[in-house]
Amino acid sequence: MKKILFFIIVTIIFVACKKDSAVDYAIISGKIINRPTNDITINSIDRTFTEPIEISKDGSFIDTLNTDIQPYVLYDGKNPVFLHIEDGFNLNVNYDFKDFSNSLVISGVGSEVNNYLIAKRKIEIDLIGVSLAALYGANETEYKNKIRSITDAQNKLLTDSKGISSEYIEKEERNLNYFYLRMLIDYEDAHKHFTKNSDFKVSNDFLEELNSIDYSKEEDYEFSDFYKSLVRNHYEKKAKEIREKDSIKVDIAFIKTVSNIKSNIIKNGLLFEHATNKMAYSKDVEAYYKLFIENSTDEKNNALITEKYNKLVGLKSGKPSPKFVNYVNYNGGTTSLEDLKGKYVYIDVWATWCGPCIGEIPALKEVEKQYHDKNIEFVSISIDKASDHEKWKTMVEEKELGGVQLFADNDWNSGFVKDYQINGIPRFILIDPDGNIVDSNAPRPSSPKLIELFNELNI
Repeated sequence: MKKILFFIIVTIIFVACKKDSAVDYAIISGKIINRPTNDITINSIDRTFTEPIEISKDGSFIDTLNTDIQPYVLYDGKNPVFLHIEDGFNLNVNYDFKDFSNSLVISGVGSEVNNYLIAKRKIEIDLIGVSLAALYGANETEYKNKIRSITDAQNKLLTDSKGISSEYIEKEERNLNYFYLRMLIDYEDAHKHFTKNSDFKVSNDFLEELNSIDYSKEEDYEFSDFYKSLVRNHYEKKAKEIREKDSIKVDIAFIKTVSNIKSNIIKNGLLFEHATNKMAYSKDVEAYYKLFIENSTDEKNNALITEKYNKLVGLKSGKPSPKFVNYVNYNGGTTSLEDLKGKYVYIDVWATWCGPCIGEIPALKEVEKQYHDKNIEFVSISIDKASDHEKWKTMVEEKELGGVQLFADNDWNSGFVKDYQINGIPRFILIDPDGNIVDSNAPRPSSPKLIELFNELNI
Protein backbone atom coordinates (compact mmCIF):
# COMPACT_ATOMS: atom_id res chain seq x y z
CA MET A 1 0.00 0.00 0.00
CA LYS A 2 2.91 2.32 0.79
CA LYS A 3 4.23 2.07 -2.77
CA ILE A 4 0.76 2.76 -4.19
CA LEU A 5 0.15 5.79 -1.97
CA PHE A 6 3.60 7.21 -2.67
CA PHE A 7 2.98 6.74 -6.37
CA ILE A 8 -0.33 8.62 -6.10
CA ILE A 9 1.33 11.44 -4.17
CA VAL A 10 4.23 11.98 -6.58
CA THR A 11 2.28 11.47 -9.81
CA ILE A 12 1.17 14.84 -11.22
CA ILE A 13 -0.24 15.54 -14.67
CA PHE A 14 0.03 19.06 -16.03
CA VAL A 15 -0.72 20.53 -19.45
CA ALA A 16 0.29 24.17 -19.85
CA CYS A 17 -0.49 26.31 -22.88
CA LYS A 18 2.07 25.68 -25.55
CA LYS A 19 4.58 28.37 -26.36
CA ASP A 20 4.75 29.82 -29.81
CA SER A 21 7.21 27.46 -31.39
CA ALA A 22 8.27 26.30 -34.79
CA VAL A 23 8.48 22.72 -33.56
CA ASP A 24 5.84 20.32 -32.30
CA TYR A 25 8.16 18.12 -30.26
CA ALA A 26 10.55 18.25 -27.33
CA ILE A 27 14.08 16.94 -26.88
CA ILE A 28 15.34 15.12 -23.83
CA SER A 29 18.98 14.31 -23.25
CA GLY A 30 21.23 13.65 -20.30
CA LYS A 31 23.57 11.32 -18.51
CA ILE A 32 23.05 8.70 -15.80
CA ILE A 33 26.26 7.73 -14.02
CA ASN A 34 26.90 4.61 -11.94
CA ARG A 35 24.11 2.88 -13.80
CA PRO A 36 24.00 -0.93 -13.82
CA THR A 37 22.92 -2.80 -16.93
CA ASN A 38 19.28 -1.73 -16.56
CA ASP A 39 17.60 -0.45 -19.71
CA ILE A 40 15.94 2.96 -19.56
CA THR A 41 12.52 3.64 -20.97
CA ILE A 42 10.27 6.63 -21.58
CA ASN A 43 6.66 5.96 -20.56
CA SER A 44 3.24 7.47 -20.15
CA ILE A 45 1.96 7.48 -16.59
CA ASP A 46 -0.67 4.82 -17.34
CA ARG A 47 1.82 2.56 -19.18
CA THR A 48 -0.22 2.66 -22.38
CA PHE A 49 2.93 4.03 -24.01
CA THR A 50 6.45 2.79 -23.37
CA GLU A 51 9.57 2.83 -25.50
CA PRO A 52 13.23 2.08 -24.80
CA ILE A 53 15.80 4.86 -24.99
CA GLU A 54 19.21 4.03 -26.38
CA ILE A 55 21.93 4.79 -23.84
CA SER A 56 25.67 4.78 -24.42
CA LYS A 57 28.24 3.02 -22.26
CA ASP A 58 29.03 6.24 -20.39
CA GLY A 59 25.33 6.72 -19.55
CA SER A 60 24.55 9.42 -22.12
CA PHE A 61 21.25 9.49 -24.03
CA ILE A 62 19.14 11.72 -26.27
CA ASP A 63 15.64 11.33 -27.69
CA THR A 64 12.81 13.28 -29.30
CA LEU A 65 9.38 13.26 -27.65
CA ASN A 66 5.88 13.87 -28.93
CA THR A 67 4.22 16.40 -26.63
CA ASP A 68 0.77 14.79 -26.71
CA ILE A 69 1.61 12.68 -23.62
CA GLN A 70 1.63 14.29 -20.18
CA PRO A 71 3.56 13.61 -18.08
CA TYR A 72 6.34 11.42 -19.34
CA VAL A 73 8.20 9.19 -16.93
CA LEU A 74 11.87 8.48 -17.58
CA TYR A 75 12.57 5.18 -15.81
CA ASP A 76 15.85 3.33 -15.30
CA GLY A 77 14.40 0.30 -13.53
CA LYS A 78 14.58 1.92 -10.10
CA ASN A 79 14.30 5.70 -10.27
CA PRO A 80 11.35 7.49 -11.93
CA VAL A 81 11.82 11.01 -13.31
CA PHE A 82 8.46 12.68 -13.95
CA LEU A 83 8.72 15.20 -16.78
CA HIS A 84 6.45 17.97 -17.97
CA ILE A 85 6.97 18.48 -21.71
CA GLU A 86 5.92 21.23 -24.10
CA ASP A 87 6.70 22.01 -27.73
CA GLY A 88 10.21 23.40 -27.99
CA PHE A 89 11.43 22.11 -24.63
CA ASN A 90 15.03 20.90 -24.63
CA LEU A 91 15.65 19.25 -21.28
CA ASN A 92 18.92 17.85 -19.99
CA VAL A 93 18.51 15.30 -17.18
CA ASN A 94 21.53 14.22 -15.14
CA TYR A 95 21.85 12.13 -12.00
CA ASP A 96 23.77 9.45 -10.15
CA PHE A 97 21.89 6.14 -10.17
CA LYS A 98 23.23 5.36 -6.67
CA ASP A 99 22.24 8.74 -5.21
CA PHE A 100 19.17 9.70 -7.23
CA SER A 101 17.35 12.02 -4.81
CA ASN A 102 20.43 14.14 -4.04
CA SER A 103 21.95 14.25 -7.52
CA LEU A 104 19.01 14.80 -9.91
CA VAL A 105 19.54 18.00 -11.92
CA ILE A 106 17.40 19.19 -14.84
CA SER A 107 18.62 22.06 -17.02
CA GLY A 108 17.83 23.56 -20.40
CA VAL A 109 14.70 25.02 -21.99
CA GLY A 110 11.69 24.11 -19.84
CA SER A 111 13.77 23.28 -16.77
CA GLU A 112 12.01 25.85 -14.56
CA VAL A 113 8.72 23.95 -14.45
CA ASN A 114 10.43 20.59 -14.07
CA ASN A 115 12.65 21.78 -11.23
CA TYR A 116 9.55 23.17 -9.53
CA LEU A 117 8.02 19.67 -9.78
CA ILE A 118 11.13 18.11 -8.22
CA ALA A 119 11.04 20.57 -5.33
CA LYS A 120 7.29 20.10 -5.00
CA ARG A 121 7.63 16.33 -4.60
CA LYS A 122 10.39 16.86 -2.05
CA ILE A 123 7.98 18.94 0.05
CA GLU A 124 5.46 16.09 -0.02
CA ILE A 125 8.04 13.55 1.04
CA ASP A 126 9.59 15.76 3.74
CA LEU A 127 6.28 16.82 5.30
CA ILE A 128 4.62 13.42 5.12
CA GLY A 129 7.74 11.72 6.45
CA VAL A 130 8.62 8.07 6.26
CA SER A 131 5.63 6.84 8.25
CA LEU A 132 2.35 6.55 6.42
CA ALA A 133 0.98 4.93 9.56
CA ALA A 134 1.55 8.19 11.43
CA LEU A 135 -0.03 10.24 8.67
CA TYR A 136 -3.16 8.15 8.21
CA GLY A 137 -3.38 7.12 11.83
CA ALA A 138 -3.90 10.74 12.87
CA ASN A 139 -7.34 12.04 13.76
CA GLU A 140 -9.38 13.96 11.20
CA THR A 141 -8.27 17.44 12.28
CA GLU A 142 -4.59 16.52 12.46
CA TYR A 143 -4.76 14.84 9.07
CA LYS A 144 -6.43 17.79 7.37
CA ASN A 145 -3.92 20.18 8.91
CA LYS A 146 -1.02 18.06 7.68
CA ILE A 147 -2.32 17.87 4.09
CA ARG A 148 -3.14 21.58 4.10
CA SER A 149 0.39 22.36 5.33
CA ILE A 150 1.74 20.49 2.31
CA THR A 151 -0.36 22.43 -0.19
CA ASP A 152 0.41 25.73 1.55
CA ALA A 153 4.14 25.05 1.26
CA GLN A 154 3.75 24.03 -2.37
CA ASN A 155 1.74 27.14 -3.18
CA LYS A 156 4.48 29.29 -1.69
CA LEU A 157 7.09 27.37 -3.71
CA LEU A 158 5.02 27.95 -6.85
CA THR A 159 4.75 31.68 -6.18
CA ASP A 160 8.47 31.99 -5.46
CA SER A 161 9.57 29.98 -8.52
CA LYS A 162 10.94 32.04 -11.41
CA GLY A 163 10.41 31.49 -15.13
CA ILE A 164 6.97 29.82 -14.90
CA SER A 165 4.12 31.33 -16.91
CA SER A 166 1.14 32.90 -15.14
CA GLU A 167 -1.21 30.57 -17.02
CA TYR A 168 0.66 27.53 -15.75
CA ILE A 169 0.58 28.93 -12.22
CA GLU A 170 -3.21 29.35 -12.37
CA LYS A 171 -3.68 25.75 -13.44
CA GLU A 172 -1.22 24.45 -10.88
CA GLU A 173 -2.95 26.33 -8.06
CA ARG A 174 -6.15 24.49 -8.92
CA ASN A 175 -4.23 21.23 -9.17
CA LEU A 176 -2.84 21.66 -5.65
CA ASN A 177 -6.37 22.05 -4.34
CA TYR A 178 -7.42 18.91 -6.19
CA PHE A 179 -4.52 17.09 -4.51
CA TYR A 180 -5.87 18.19 -1.12
CA LEU A 181 -9.42 17.02 -1.96
CA ARG A 182 -8.19 13.67 -3.33
CA MET A 183 -6.25 13.08 -0.11
CA LEU A 184 -9.44 13.66 1.88
CA ILE A 185 -11.11 10.81 -0.02
CA ASP A 186 -8.16 8.51 0.68
CA TYR A 187 -8.29 9.08 4.43
CA GLU A 188 -11.10 6.74 5.52
CA ASP A 189 -9.80 3.55 3.92
CA ALA A 190 -6.19 4.33 4.80
CA HIS A 191 -7.12 5.08 8.41
CA LYS A 192 -8.94 1.75 8.63
CA HIS A 193 -5.87 -0.03 7.29
CA PHE A 194 -3.27 1.53 9.55
CA THR A 195 -5.35 1.58 12.74
CA LYS A 196 -6.85 -1.89 12.14
CA ASN A 197 -10.25 -0.34 12.85
CA SER A 198 -12.48 -1.73 10.10
CA ASP A 199 -15.54 0.04 11.51
CA PHE A 200 -14.10 3.55 11.18
CA LYS A 201 -16.16 6.13 9.31
CA VAL A 202 -15.27 9.76 8.74
CA SER A 203 -17.55 12.34 10.33
CA ASN A 204 -20.46 13.72 8.32
CA ASP A 205 -18.75 17.02 7.51
CA PHE A 206 -15.26 15.65 6.78
CA LEU A 207 -15.84 15.53 3.01
CA GLU A 208 -18.11 18.56 2.70
CA GLU A 209 -15.45 20.45 0.73
CA LEU A 210 -16.00 18.00 -2.13
CA ASN A 211 -19.53 19.35 -2.59
CA SER A 212 -18.14 22.35 -4.47
CA ILE A 213 -16.43 20.30 -7.20
CA ASP A 214 -17.61 20.84 -10.77
CA TYR A 215 -17.06 17.50 -12.53
CA SER A 216 -17.40 18.90 -16.05
CA LYS A 217 -14.21 21.00 -16.35
CA GLU A 218 -12.47 19.72 -19.47
CA GLU A 219 -9.32 21.81 -19.05
CA ASP A 220 -8.77 20.55 -15.52
CA TYR A 221 -9.46 16.97 -16.59
CA GLU A 222 -6.72 17.22 -19.20
CA PHE A 223 -3.98 18.72 -17.04
CA SER A 224 -4.59 17.43 -13.49
CA ASP A 225 -4.40 13.78 -12.61
CA PHE A 226 -5.88 14.56 -9.20
CA TYR A 227 -8.92 16.20 -10.79
CA LYS A 228 -9.21 13.22 -13.12
CA SER A 229 -9.10 10.93 -10.08
CA LEU A 230 -11.85 12.94 -8.39
CA VAL A 231 -14.01 12.69 -11.52
CA ARG A 232 -13.37 8.96 -11.76
CA ASN A 233 -14.28 8.46 -8.11
CA HIS A 234 -17.48 10.46 -8.59
CA TYR A 235 -18.69 8.28 -11.46
CA GLU A 236 -17.58 5.07 -9.76
CA LYS A 237 -19.96 5.93 -6.92
CA LYS A 238 -22.75 6.57 -9.39
CA ALA A 239 -21.98 3.25 -11.12
CA LYS A 240 -22.21 1.45 -7.79
CA GLU A 241 -25.71 2.84 -7.30
CA ILE A 242 -26.76 1.60 -10.75
CA ARG A 243 -25.18 -1.80 -10.13
CA GLU A 244 -27.16 -2.26 -6.94
CA LYS A 245 -30.36 -0.91 -8.46
CA ASP A 246 -30.26 -2.90 -11.73
CA SER A 247 -28.27 -5.95 -10.50
CA ILE A 248 -25.64 -5.71 -13.23
CA LYS A 249 -21.88 -6.18 -13.21
CA VAL A 250 -19.89 -3.22 -11.88
CA ASP A 251 -17.82 -2.83 -15.06
CA ILE A 252 -20.94 -2.65 -17.25
CA ALA A 253 -22.53 -0.22 -14.79
CA PHE A 254 -19.50 2.07 -15.03
CA ILE A 255 -19.57 2.15 -18.85
CA LYS A 256 -23.30 2.92 -18.82
CA THR A 257 -22.82 5.68 -16.23
CA VAL A 258 -19.92 7.38 -18.00
CA SER A 259 -21.68 7.16 -21.37
CA ASN A 260 -24.15 9.80 -20.18
CA ILE A 261 -21.45 12.45 -19.67
CA LYS A 262 -22.00 15.41 -22.00
CA SER A 263 -18.31 16.27 -22.45
CA ASN A 264 -16.73 14.02 -25.07
CA ILE A 265 -13.27 14.74 -23.68
CA ILE A 266 -14.19 13.49 -20.22
CA LYS A 267 -16.45 10.69 -21.44
CA ASN A 268 -13.93 9.32 -23.93
CA GLY A 269 -11.10 9.68 -21.44
CA LEU A 270 -12.87 7.72 -18.72
CA LEU A 271 -14.11 5.07 -21.15
CA PHE A 272 -10.65 4.52 -22.60
CA GLU A 273 -8.92 4.43 -19.22
CA HIS A 274 -11.45 1.95 -17.88
CA ALA A 275 -11.32 -0.30 -20.94
CA THR A 276 -7.52 -0.26 -20.93
CA ASN A 277 -7.34 -1.35 -17.30
CA LYS A 278 -10.55 -3.29 -16.71
CA MET A 279 -11.77 -4.95 -19.89
CA ALA A 280 -9.35 -7.86 -19.42
CA TYR A 281 -11.06 -8.63 -16.10
CA SER A 282 -14.62 -8.54 -17.41
CA LYS A 283 -16.65 -11.73 -17.13
CA ASP A 284 -18.48 -10.75 -20.33
CA VAL A 285 -15.88 -9.21 -22.62
CA GLU A 286 -18.22 -9.22 -25.64
CA ALA A 287 -20.92 -7.21 -23.86
CA TYR A 288 -18.34 -4.86 -22.38
CA TYR A 289 -16.69 -4.18 -25.75
CA LYS A 290 -20.02 -3.69 -27.54
CA LEU A 291 -21.11 -1.10 -24.97
CA PHE A 292 -17.75 0.66 -25.16
CA ILE A 293 -17.79 0.93 -28.96
CA GLU A 294 -21.37 2.18 -28.96
CA ASN A 295 -20.46 5.10 -26.72
CA SER A 296 -16.82 6.02 -27.40
CA THR A 297 -16.42 8.63 -30.14
CA ASP A 298 -12.62 8.70 -30.23
CA GLU A 299 -11.48 6.71 -33.29
CA LYS A 300 -7.89 6.32 -32.07
CA ASN A 301 -9.06 4.97 -28.72
CA ASN A 302 -11.53 2.67 -30.42
CA ALA A 303 -8.82 1.17 -32.61
CA LEU A 304 -6.61 0.46 -29.61
CA ILE A 305 -9.42 -1.10 -27.59
CA THR A 306 -10.54 -3.17 -30.61
CA GLU A 307 -7.01 -4.56 -30.89
CA LYS A 308 -7.07 -5.38 -27.19
CA TYR A 309 -10.51 -6.96 -27.50
CA ASN A 310 -9.44 -9.21 -30.37
CA LYS A 311 -6.63 -10.55 -28.20
CA LEU A 312 -8.94 -11.05 -25.23
CA VAL A 313 -11.38 -13.10 -27.29
CA GLY A 314 -8.59 -15.65 -27.64
CA LEU A 315 -8.49 -15.97 -23.85
CA LYS A 316 -12.01 -17.34 -23.45
CA SER A 317 -12.61 -20.52 -21.52
CA GLY A 318 -11.72 -23.56 -23.60
CA LYS A 319 -9.20 -21.77 -25.81
CA PRO A 320 -5.57 -22.99 -25.86
CA SER A 321 -3.51 -21.11 -23.29
CA PRO A 322 -0.63 -18.88 -24.35
CA LYS A 323 2.67 -20.54 -23.54
CA PHE A 324 5.72 -19.69 -21.51
CA VAL A 325 8.99 -21.38 -22.39
CA ASN A 326 12.12 -22.06 -20.33
CA TYR A 327 11.40 -19.81 -17.37
CA VAL A 328 14.10 -20.05 -14.70
CA ASN A 329 13.03 -22.40 -11.90
CA TYR A 330 14.04 -21.60 -8.32
CA ASN A 331 14.87 -25.27 -7.78
CA GLY A 332 17.20 -25.30 -10.77
CA GLY A 333 16.93 -25.56 -14.54
CA THR A 334 13.99 -24.16 -16.48
CA THR A 335 10.30 -24.93 -16.81
CA SER A 336 7.84 -24.49 -19.68
CA LEU A 337 4.05 -24.67 -19.60
CA GLU A 338 4.22 -27.77 -21.80
CA ASP A 339 6.11 -29.55 -18.99
CA LEU A 340 3.00 -29.31 -16.80
CA LYS A 341 0.48 -30.89 -19.16
CA GLY A 342 -1.65 -33.62 -17.63
CA LYS A 343 -2.47 -31.53 -14.56
CA TYR A 344 -4.53 -28.47 -13.84
CA VAL A 345 -2.21 -25.47 -13.51
CA TYR A 346 -3.07 -22.58 -11.18
CA ILE A 347 -0.77 -19.67 -12.02
CA ASP A 348 -0.01 -16.72 -9.77
CA VAL A 349 1.63 -13.79 -11.60
CA TRP A 350 3.32 -11.63 -8.96
CA ALA A 351 6.40 -9.58 -7.99
CA THR A 352 8.40 -9.02 -4.82
CA TRP A 353 7.48 -5.31 -4.76
CA CYS A 354 3.71 -5.96 -5.01
CA GLY A 355 1.99 -5.58 -1.62
CA PRO A 356 -1.32 -7.23 -2.62
CA CYS A 357 0.68 -10.13 -4.11
CA ILE A 358 2.50 -10.66 -0.81
CA GLY A 359 -0.84 -10.42 0.96
CA GLU A 360 -2.13 -13.47 -0.94
CA ILE A 361 0.81 -15.71 0.06
CA PRO A 362 -0.69 -17.11 3.32
CA ALA A 363 -3.95 -18.04 1.56
CA LEU A 364 -2.03 -19.54 -1.37
CA LYS A 365 -0.01 -21.70 1.02
CA GLU A 366 -3.21 -22.98 2.62
CA VAL A 367 -4.74 -23.87 -0.76
CA GLU A 368 -1.53 -25.60 -1.82
CA LYS A 369 -1.54 -27.60 1.40
CA GLN A 370 -5.17 -28.57 0.91
CA TYR A 371 -4.58 -29.78 -2.67
CA HIS A 372 -1.00 -31.06 -2.42
CA ASP A 373 -2.01 -34.61 -3.44
CA LYS A 374 -4.52 -33.59 -6.14
CA ASN A 375 -4.11 -33.35 -9.89
CA ILE A 376 -3.09 -29.69 -9.83
CA GLU A 377 0.18 -27.79 -9.98
CA PHE A 378 0.58 -24.41 -8.29
CA VAL A 379 2.91 -22.14 -10.27
CA SER A 380 4.09 -18.68 -9.25
CA ILE A 381 5.64 -16.54 -12.00
CA SER A 382 7.63 -13.51 -10.84
CA ILE A 383 7.71 -10.55 -13.20
CA ASP A 384 10.44 -8.78 -11.26
CA LYS A 385 13.13 -7.11 -13.34
CA ALA A 386 16.26 -9.10 -14.11
CA SER A 387 18.21 -6.87 -11.73
CA ASP A 388 15.99 -8.13 -8.87
CA HIS A 389 16.61 -11.82 -9.53
CA GLU A 390 18.49 -12.27 -6.24
CA LYS A 391 15.79 -10.39 -4.37
CA TRP A 392 13.26 -12.86 -5.79
CA LYS A 393 15.34 -15.87 -4.74
CA THR A 394 15.74 -14.43 -1.25
CA MET A 395 12.00 -13.88 -0.83
CA VAL A 396 11.18 -17.38 -2.06
CA GLU A 397 13.56 -18.75 0.54
CA GLU A 398 12.63 -16.48 3.44
CA LYS A 399 8.87 -16.87 2.97
CA GLU A 400 9.25 -20.59 2.25
CA LEU A 401 7.16 -20.33 -0.89
CA GLY A 402 5.91 -23.65 -2.21
CA GLY A 403 4.73 -24.90 -5.57
CA VAL A 404 6.73 -24.19 -8.72
CA GLN A 405 8.54 -20.87 -8.42
CA LEU A 406 9.48 -19.35 -11.80
CA PHE A 407 11.11 -16.12 -12.99
CA ALA A 408 9.66 -14.61 -16.21
CA ASP A 409 12.08 -13.89 -19.04
CA ASN A 410 11.32 -10.18 -19.51
CA ASP A 411 9.21 -8.84 -16.61
CA TRP A 412 6.11 -6.92 -17.89
CA ASN A 413 7.27 -7.40 -21.47
CA SER A 414 7.33 -11.20 -21.26
CA GLY A 415 5.31 -12.81 -24.05
CA PHE A 416 3.13 -14.75 -21.60
CA VAL A 417 2.28 -11.56 -19.70
CA LYS A 418 1.44 -9.65 -22.86
CA ASP A 419 -0.56 -12.52 -24.36
CA TYR A 420 -2.73 -12.61 -21.25
CA GLN A 421 -3.15 -8.81 -21.38
CA ILE A 422 -1.86 -8.49 -17.82
CA ASN A 423 -1.54 -4.87 -16.72
CA GLY A 424 -1.99 -5.34 -12.99
CA ILE A 425 -0.93 -7.91 -10.41
CA PRO A 426 -1.57 -10.19 -8.68
CA ARG A 427 -3.23 -12.07 -11.50
CA PHE A 428 -4.40 -15.67 -11.26
CA ILE A 429 -4.98 -18.05 -14.17
CA LEU A 430 -6.35 -21.60 -14.25
CA ILE A 431 -5.44 -23.96 -17.10
CA ASP A 432 -6.79 -27.50 -17.60
CA PRO A 433 -4.74 -30.72 -18.07
CA ASP A 434 -4.93 -30.35 -21.87
CA GLY A 435 -3.41 -26.86 -21.78
CA ASN A 436 -6.69 -25.03 -22.36
CA ILE A 437 -7.89 -21.99 -20.42
CA VAL A 438 -10.39 -22.62 -17.65
CA ASP A 439 -10.38 -19.05 -16.34
CA SER A 440 -7.97 -16.30 -17.44
CA ASN A 441 -9.06 -14.29 -14.39
CA ALA A 442 -9.35 -17.02 -11.78
CA PRO A 443 -10.36 -16.22 -8.20
CA ARG A 444 -7.64 -15.27 -5.74
CA PRO A 445 -6.49 -17.82 -3.13
CA SER A 446 -8.14 -15.70 -0.44
CA SER A 447 -11.53 -15.94 -2.19
CA PRO A 448 -13.95 -18.77 -1.28
CA LYS A 449 -14.85 -18.83 -4.98
CA LEU A 450 -11.56 -20.53 -5.77
CA ILE A 451 -12.42 -23.66 -3.79
CA GLU A 452 -15.92 -23.58 -5.27
CA LEU A 453 -14.33 -23.58 -8.73
CA PHE A 454 -12.00 -26.46 -7.81
CA ASN A 455 -14.97 -28.43 -6.49
CA GLU A 456 -16.93 -27.84 -9.70
CA LEU A 457 -13.99 -29.27 -11.65
CA ASN A 458 -13.61 -32.21 -9.24
CA ILE A 459 -9.96 -31.43 -8.71
